[in-house]
Amino acid sequence: MTDQNTQTHLSAPREPRELRELRDLRVLAHPLRLRLLSLLGGAALSAAEAARELGDTQANVSYHLRRLHDAGLVDVVEEVAIRGGKAKRYRHDPTSGERLGMAGAPELFLAMSAELARRAVLQAPGTRSTFTDAEFSIDDAAYRKVEALVREAGIVLADAAQPSGTAGTHRVAATLALFELAQGDAQ
Repeated sequence: MTDQNTQTHLSAPREPRELRELRDLRVLAHPLRLRLLSLLGGAALSAAEAARELGDTQANVSYHLRRLHDAGLVDVVEEVAIRGGKAKRYRHDPTSGERLGMAGAPELFLAMSAELARRAVLQAPGTRSTFTDAEFSIDDAAYRKVEALVREAGIVLADAAQPSGTAGTHRVAATLALFELAQGDAQ
């Protein structure tokens, strides 16, 4: 599901790796872009469709979609004719973030925590939530197993995602992040 621009972006980096990683992660460190990635996991949408869903302007959403596309985080999956022009429909690949480095991770995780807080107040009354917050020392086999499970959970969620408002679906929120900590004293 990659297009020519995404392939060029990923295969021909000319800037130092750390600068590229920082730029790409900063693309994610914006609340609207995180919401767009979530939305585009459920359906391919144009900027106008996404703007209506998010209650934002088409121009603003279009700008943020271009930034996500340039970073290789969303793909153009189709172009449709609309009123004499063409509209691009974008879709998010849940594994696209794996191509990014971690140089700007604190900014990304700060944005993710703000998005998690926004969603938390939207929890349906009387429903259960499942969560884990951990800082453990585990062996390599356990780390690889958990890493595979977290990746699989993200893929299962994205593959099962339906357009917002689809009958018979549950609107859910998930924030998944797993990473190895530097050795040494806890800070």
